[in-house]
Amino acid sequence: MLNLKTLITAGLIGTLATTALASDNAQTIMEKMDKQQREISDGTLTRSQLSTCKFGQKNKKISCVETPRVKVLESVSKQYGENKKDSKGVSILLEPASERGIGMLTYDYDDPDKDMESWLYLSALGKVKRMASGTGEDREPVSVFGSEFTTEDMETGNVDEYTYNILQEGPFGGREVWVIEAIPKPIRAAKTEYSKVLYWVDKERYTLLKAQTYDKRGKPFKQIAFAAIEQINGHWVARDVTLINLQSQRLSNMKTEAISMNVEVDDEFLTQRTLTDFAYREKTLEGLRKHIQ
Repeated sequence: MLNLKTLITAGLIGTLATTALASDNAQTIMEKMDKQQREISDGTLTRSQLSTCKFGQKNKKISCVETPRVKVLESVSKQYGENKKDSKGVSILLEPASERGIGMLTYDYDDPDKDMESWLYLSALGKVKRMASGTGEDREPVSVFGSEFTTEDMETGNVDEYTYNILQEGPFGGREVWVIEAIPKPIRAAKTEYSKVLYWVDKERYTLLKAQTYDKRGKPFKQIAFAAIEQINGHWVARDVTLINLQSQRLSNMKTEAISMNVEVDDEFLTQRTLTDFAYREKTLEGLRKHIQ
């Protein structure tokens, strides 16, 4: 799951709340939010701009201190399983020209005993490489095309692998929110790079406005901000997501330039064939692009 923030201790004025006093308990809130995210991802084509740079801070404002590396990609996703908590997705780089055709295929499972699976296709070499899954001591999280986003940041489902608590509720960014703490259960702790995550959840729209992750030592790690939130096909979608990595001093921004939801995605398209078969991939994408907004 994936928001911007230097205001982890500021900007939100709320009162301490207990689960019993909340209109929804923390688990229910997270399930509702996750359900919406899974519905958004079920049969969806997006074209996005992904930019990454080293950042600096001046007058309390964060900005790039170097020319950002900009990439344009198309992504297709679909949900699977009885409750549609499993997901498959493929992303292909369109720009820059030197990286065109590089692709990533990801399978994410709700079953806690199954790790996420990822494959990377390097067009220059014509080879598909299986990426190490999980984030155990001997493994690294999988970066999304060299950005600060990892495949874990993009996950949906897995709600039952955390324990949740409502820490606060009140106004944030002009919206009423819950601030929810998520602590990974043992089965999740073994495969995540985070010791906990804080979520700022819009009470009315059940969508994220912000998230703050902490590393295994309990130190602030990543801040993620969700902006340009609009309703598309009955769902609230953040079309601008900024992730600030406080430890690497780098940030990445993902802007959704175009989106098409509820499209028919053939299961065959979400396989390694799409990574390696250019003609097949382009023919299928041409059909999907007709519905794009």
